[in-house]
Amino acid sequence: MLKAKNGPSWMVRYVSHSSKHRVPRLAINSELPKDLTTIPTHELFVKSGFFSHPRPGLVNWMPVGLNVLRKVEQVIRDRMVEVGGEEVNLSSLSSASLWEKTGRWNNTELFKLRDSSGDPYCLAATCEEEITNLVSQQLKSYKDLPQLYFQINKKYRDEKRPRSGLLRGREFIMKDAYSFDIDETRAMETYDKLVGAYYRIFEDLKVPFVKADADTGDIGGSLSHEWHYLHSSAGEDTLFTCDECGNSSNLEKTLSYSEKLEDHLEVEVEYFLTKDTSTLICAYYPRGRTLETNLLKLHIPDIDLNLNSSVIKQEELFKEFKDEELMMSKKVIRVMDARLNQTSNLPDFPVPFINRSFITTMFDTPIVAATEGEICGVCEDGKLSVHKSIEVGHTFFLGDKYTKPLNLTVEVPPPADATSKKMIKQNVVMGCYGIGVSRIIAAMGEILKDSQGFRWPKSIAPWTMTVVEARGFESIENADSCVYNVLDKLETELEGFNYKVDERSGVGLGKKIKESNMLGIPLSLIVGKKFPLVEIEVRGKRFTKEPVWRKLYQEKKEEFQWEVNEEKHIVHIDAVGEVVKTLLEDM
Repeated sequence: MLKAKNGPSWMVRYVSHSSKHRVPRLAINSELPKDLTTIPTHELFVKSGFFSHPRPGLVNWMPVGLNVLRKVEQVIRDRMVEVGGEEVNLSSLSSASLWEKTGRWNNTELFKLRDSSGDPYCLAATCEEEITNLVSQQLKSYKDLPQLYFQINKKYRDEKRPRSGLLRGREFIMKDAYSFDIDETRAMETYDKLVGAYYRIFEDLKVPFVKADADTGDIGGSLSHEWHYLHSSAGEDTLFTCDECGNSSNLEKTLSYSEKLEDHLEVEVEYFLTKDTSTLICAYYPRGRTLETNLLKLHIPDIDLNLNSSVIKQEELFKEFKDEELMMSKKVIRVMDARLNQTSNLPDFPVPFINRSFITTMFDTPIVAATEGEICGVCEDGKLSVHKSIEVGHTFFLGDKYTKPLNLTVEVPPPADATSKKMIKQNVVMGCYGIGVSRIIAAMGEILKDSQGFRWPKSIAPWTMTVVEARGFESIENADSCVYNVLDKLETELEGFNYKVDERSGVGLGKKIKESNMLGIPLSLIVGKKFPLVEIEVRGKRFTKEPVWRKLYQEKKEEFQWEVNEEKHIVHIDAVGEVVKTLLEDM
């Protein structure tokens, strides 16, 4: 680039203009309503050309949507590498033999198929089996631990009722990571490190989020947390948050107490067995409330939730407990929900009392689903508020749930005080960490949409700035080369900044700006016959309490010839770089 002799700083000769700066081919539906809040968000994604759905639950990504997807992936990738993660890409086909060993082959949401030899496979919905098998083939010594691998690719789930676009699909983009450690102490250190990485990822994405205590579900393990965006209409999950201690948990993990003592005269009961069928569990709770079985599991870890009176005839469930000889080796645990008291009418006991020493009664135990306004079961002081939310991430501490059946072991030195110096074989300890990448895009679209369309933060917008040339601009000598050299320089100086020029013929200036706003592009730069004065129109969502740009404006408004009219900033081309930088700090 050559500066014009004796000319102002903006008069430069522009050498070349890369095709990467052209607005991509847009597939925008021309029949969109004026107020875009009137159509569902997943439909707006399709009508504005982010992606299409060839069949329910399937996705074809278009250029605009693909730009957003890649940026979200990069935010996640950067933070995963920062904590020592190494990126891999595992096969989407997984052998049934691995899933049979872990007991997950019967999962009804797996897509299953056979190869030409008749061998069964599934399309991976998650990769605990595959990554554990991979590490078992590579691990030579305990000195090779810890290990942390992650991947960002497609996963598959045979969703029976795909809906809401990316929120409930049959194929989805996911970041899944897996950690392997020598023992539980070091595995928990890794877990805490990954939780820290998740905080930074969601902070980078700007939208407020909640970390919640969660049930481990089908993945298993002993500890898990969910990561949620709150949204009253699109949220499919229920979170409770305490106004005193700030703890959040999902419905299945929320312990609560009634604010005041009430008489619950009528009582429901449900019966369960432990996994070894040696203990009968009787869960009593107020009629009209919902028993939350995962809360029972907190107090009785070996309960088998599949062996209960709602799915098995009571006669079968109680069979061995009615035989006086067999009862000598049996136990009974009665669990009384915290809301019951001495006035409650308990149902008749279903088995004969042989000896009261065989019966244990647990009192003051919350086992029903919480309701808003109840007392937090964690601090026992604050009140619970309820929120609808969209889950976008989940972290699990797995222990040896997968390493044990897949025989991932390592020999470690004995403790220093041990008499024997022989190496000890033990199971490797594991964690897994998922983020729904495509789900994040859907959730953020729901949260950030307004009447004009989407409002992305700068970190994941399809591009940062749309340049629109108004009539008369093309006749100004050297103006185009000046503008694009300024923007090219800004791309090299400002991380994440990229611009596109809307060169579409036959499309008016107003429509170009309207469609840029609908796509959620944070800034539009309008250049016209008033050059070297240009207009920067702000569309991006502001995430700061006080606009950062105001300080620079007060200092430089005269020098920059800077005028502000609501979301429009008129500045001299020489000041565009500094003004854009400070505007983007809010986004």
